[in-house]
Amino acid sequence: MARSTPEGWHTITPRLVVHDPAKLVRFLKDAFGASGEFQTAAPSQLRIGDSIVMVSGAGPRDPMPAFLYLYVDDADATYHRALNAGAVSLEEPSDLPYGDRRAMVKDPCGNDWQIATHKGVVPQGG
Repeated sequence: MARSTPEGWHTITPRLVVHDPAKLVRFLKDAFGASGEFQTAAPSQLRIGDSIVMVSGAGPRDPMPAFLYLYVDDADATYHRALNAGAVSLEEPSDLPYGDRRAMVKDPCGNDWQIATHKGVVPQGG
């Protein structure tokens, strides 16, 4: 019997619709180490960590910004790679009370990415 979800995919998969999908594919590869290639006949399928992100061009769908939370091994290094790949800083890396070290950038196509490394649960004082 066929699976309802393709092998290697999750039940929810982000699909980013942008004016310049080739530009976003390049950014995802440079900033986040995505694997996969730009496709013209179908949505590009890129793997970032254990997840797949689809990238499509505007056309039958209107482009829309997305807001994504990305866990990585090193939030600081990934943040700097994202800036070098053309992102704009929205928040510099900082430690948050719930145990994540997090930064935020806007990619060249207008999507916001929170880039985080989970450092562990912070004990509540008191």
